[in-house]
Amino acid sequence: MKRLSIALILSVVAASPAFAHLNPAEHGSFAAGFSHPLFGADHILAMVGVGLWAFVVGGRAVWAIPLAFVATMMLGFAAALAGIGLPFVEPVIAASVVVLGLLALMALQVPTPVGMAMVGFFALFHGYAHGGEIGSATSLPFMVGFALATALLHAAGIGFAGNTLSHRGRIAARIAGGLTALAGLWLVAGV
Repeated sequence: MKRLSIALILSVVAASPAFAHLNPAEHGSFAAGFSHPLFGADHILAMVGVGLWAFVVGGRAVWAIPLAFVATMMLGFAAALAGIGLPFVEPVIAASVVVLGLLALMALQVPTPVGMAMVGFFALFHGYAHGGEIGSATSLPFMVGFALATALLHAAGIGFAGNTLSHRGRIAARIAGGLTALAGLWLVAGV
């Protein structure tokens, strides 16, 4: 788990702008979709932030909050493919990093359905961005790819926080949430 945490941190630090996505013609639509969330610091930080916060909320939120994110993200993807307009996509994505980091930092306790709705709001924008950048990829394999990568990033956040005893894991999740929020502020300044 420590190796996964180190790899995740290195990925965030080394993440290049979102222009470096895999070409579906060369790598396939699934691989292009799977790699899509992994090539943008905003997506990585937000997805890990969801996992951190879900761990801090605890109980059934550990699986329900990430599941709500992935499901709503797919709706945002479908909206982009359908040509439905959604304003402020990039600023909301950048803001999601700050907010999700702050939620983990503050260990905000909310009922699970409220947490699901909160992350669902941001997930809609993340999914829309994926749909807007699909390029020549086939939609279903691309969607399955980014949904799987997103779920794995959520699991990395949960795993990072749950890597230690419960109390220390909550502290680690809160510290990581604060660092995520700071990184989000840096991203917002660049938007």
